[in-house]
Amino acid sequence: MQRNTSTTSLFGDDSSEHLADTAPSESISDRIFGWRNRLLANPAFHRKARRNPLMRFMAQRRARALFDLVSGFVYSQILSTCVQLDVFKILQDGPMHRDAIARSTGLDRDATDVLLRAATSLKLIENRGEDRYGLGIHGAALLANPGVCKMIEHHTFLYRDMTDPVALLKREQDETMLSMFWDYAGARQQQSGDTLGTEPYTDLMSASQAMVAEQIIDTYPLHTHQRLLDVGGGDGTFLRTVAQAAPDLSLMLFDLPPVADQARARFAQSDIPNDVSCHGGSIFENDLPKGADIVSLVRIVHDHNDDAALAILKRCHAALPAGGTLLLAEPMAREKVGDPATDAYFGLYLHAMGRGRPRTAPELQALIAQAGFTRCTSMRTHLPMLTSLLIAKA
Repeated sequence: MQRNTSTTSLFGDDSSEHLADTAPSESISDRIFGWRNRLLANPAFHRKARRNPLMRFMAQRRARALFDLVSGFVYSQILSTCVQLDVFKILQDGPMHRDAIARSTGLDRDATDVLLRAATSLKLIENRGEDRYGLGIHGAALLANPGVCKMIEHHTFLYRDMTDPVALLKREQDETMLSMFWDYAGARQQQSGDTLGTEPYTDLMSASQAMVAEQIIDTYPLHTHQRLLDVGGGDGTFLRTVAQAAPDLSLMLFDLPPVADQARARFAQSDIPNDVSCHGGSIFENDLPKGADIVSLVRIVHDHNDDAALAILKRCHAALPAGGTLLLAEPMAREKVGDPATDAYFGLYLHAMGRGRPRTAPELQALIAQAGFTRCTSMRTHLPMLTSLLIAKA
């Protein structure tokens, strides 16, 4: 029996025609996308590109970028080693001979050579000739950013959590190092003034908060307000930086009771002229103090899942008078194309922490609107990889 080669559906129409009618048509952009990827996946194309004088530069650049992705974990460990051995501080007064660097770091000559050559290749230090080494452009910049060095030291926890990144993504680990470090729940239980549970993360946040504060001050005119309430303000580093730019602005801080106690003590040691008050409590259990015409959330929302983030925003709205201002500052993800600082670094970091995620500005604006705020606008800082701003009205 000859088999009928035509296939008819139960509804009497040809199945191939039916599929053609229902399948989405491929866009020109998708066709170009597919052509590009087929080309890049072809070894013969790469050989031709390397041999072509007009394409050689691009081929070398792409090869270097791919190699940097493969070996990036080694680069970060070289940086970590330099920080742990205080190499940048050792060289801050000027170039030193290799042997003097070896004595200062406690490394033998061979190990010193390995580290110096590696750090030189990353522009962390610079070979000044005659076995003398000084600070490179990146090493010198790190001296001006102690908060970054604190984060590099802190990355020991992140590295341990990412030993098996697939297990981390699948949440097969019972508890991560970062989830234990950022143990807000444990800190909330300490109401007796014992700050053991809050000092590590408070000190880490304080080290990097000044850089974020400068970006906010340079972008938004805080001096136009009467009283600022900083929610989750840590030891008050952000507010003390604000005080230098707005000495007439009254300042309020809200954080966990042990953290608020630390802030109160550090404000007492400072000489800022502003009126300051510190309030202890839980953002999820207690109402925020009223009286401020602007509330700031600096790198707070991205640490929480959507339901918790919305709860925080609603409490901020309740604390503000009609027409009051919300200032939300944190690194924000970029739509579609992504961003290494937010989507790669903070994405994996927050996943290891066990809560929160980087959000795009539209995602944050949707949460802000759901909390009752209106007229939400974005403001671009000088360093958006560090923080961006959203300003909304109650």
